[in-house]
Amino acid sequence: METEKKPAVTPEEPKKKKKGKKEKEKKTLKQEIMSWIWTLIAALVIATVFRAYIAEPIRVDGNSMTNTLLDNEIVLVSKLAYRFGEMERGDIVICRYPGRVSTAFNLGAAISVENHVLFVKRLVALPGDTVEIRNSLLYVNGEVVEDPEFMASRPGDYPLRLLGEDEYFVIGDNRRTSHDSRANDVGPISGGAIMGKVTRVLLPFSNFRSVE
Repeated sequence: METEKKPAVTPEEPKKKKKGKKEKEKKTLKQEIMSWIWTLIAALVIATVFRAYIAEPIRVDGNSMTNTLLDNEIVLVSKLAYRFGEMERGDIVICRYPGRVSTAFNLGAAISVENHVLFVKRLVALPGDTVEIRNSLLYVNGEVVEDPEFMASRPGDYPLRLLGEDEYFVIGDNRRTSHDSRANDVGPISGGAIMGKVTRVLLPFSNFRSVE
C-alpha cells in the first residue's frame, strides 16, 4: 500500500515561526506602551480641565487671612461657584493683582504665557458700592461692616470711593499685615481677576473645615 507522502519541512520554516512570534511580542509591547502614554495624556488633559474650570487646591502663603486661613494650609477653590452663581460680599476669593506676574514665557511673536501671583482675600464690596475706612472701621454703602476682633484695620483711613462697573474691593482678614485693594499699587480689581471662591480647608487633615 502506498502511503501519502507528507511535504518535507524546510529548515527555514521554524525560524520563520520564531521570527513571527518575536514580531508579535514586539508589536504587543509597543501597543501596551502606547496605551500607557495615551492614558497619561488623557489623565493630564482631564486634570488640566478640572483645575481650570471646576476646582483646584491652592496653598495659603502668608498671614494676611489669619485667623480665617492659616499659613501653609491647602484650600479648595471652586471655579464653578462664579460660573453658575454671583459673587457676594463676604466671599473669600483667590485673585490676581494688576502687574503681578511671577514668570512669563514667550512662545513666539503672537503667543506668550504668564504665570500670575495669586492672592487669597475677602471680597468686601461689589460694583456700584461705596467703600470707606474711617476710624479703623470699614463702611460699605454707609454701613459699618462688623468684623471679628482680629480683623482690626491697619493705621490710616481709606477715603470714600464709589466702585465702578467692573470694580471689586478685596481686603485680607488680618488687615494689619494684608496688602490689598487699599494699596495704591493694587486698588479695586476687575471681575476677571477673581479666579474662584475658597470653599474649605483640605490640609492638614486636622484643620479640615468649611470656611466663610
